[in-house]
Amino acid sequence: MMTIKEIQSIIKDFESSSLMTLELEMEDFKLKLSKNKTNEIIEKEDVKPVTQQPKEVETPTKNIQTNLQNTIKSPLVGTFYASSTPHGKPFVEVGQHVKKGQVVCIIEAMKIMNEITSPYTGIIKEVFVRNGEVVGFDHILMRVGEDHEK
Repeated sequence: MMTIKEIQSIIKDFESSSLMTLELEMEDFKLKLSKNKTNEIIEKEDVKPVTQQPKEVETPTKNIQTNLQNTIKSPLVGTFYASSTPHGKPFVEVGQHVKKGQVVCIIEAMKIMNEITSPYTGIIKEVFVRNGEVVGFDHILMRVGEDHEK
């Protein structure tokens, strides 16, 4: 099983290479990268998380999607950053009020920093990824609840 660091290393090596596409397939892991498209594609099939994380983070994305509303999802494949600098204050934290259109995180893809904004106004109820973690397209990043929700 590959670690997040190994995956990130493969992506960085691919970005600096002259290769236009790369496909890597192992027992329960498949990685496809392409410079011909705007986004890289990472597919995981029956893979358990490789890092130790709080219980709610280990919940498979498909279960999170069916149980949650008002989720903020990653629009692309890349690396999640909670703040604009390595040791900076996070854009948002659990319990913080956010407005529609407010920047909540950055996703780095192909050395481009993409600001991700909230499509909702409310309170950040949960954050499902950790700083520096690789996320895929449609990966749930956060849940926004209403102000009066507990």
